[in-house]
Amino acid sequence: MARYMIESPHTPEQCLKALDEELEKGRDVLEKFDFGCKAGDHTAYAIVDAKTRDDALKFVPTFLQGKARILEVGKITPDMIRSFHTKAA
Repeated sequence: MARYMIESPHTPEQCLKALDEELEKGRDVLEKFDFGCKAGDHTAYAIVDAKTRDDALKFVPTFLQGKARILEVGKITPDMIRSFHTKAA
């Protein structure tokens, strides 16, 4: 399993449709997202665990999947940072 950050922008006109589609997927899916809509940033944000990028994309409303940004993300440890310095030297 990998972790993916999802950014799913939508217009104010698409907002209610996007929210309805997320709710149709289940309350657990809706709860994965934080929304900037109340602040005028019509974007849904989430970090999800998924096997693949395509699996992470399934969390996004179907009609917005072409606009979504999905990035694999992960933690970096102190040991990894030291290793980066060693390789850069």
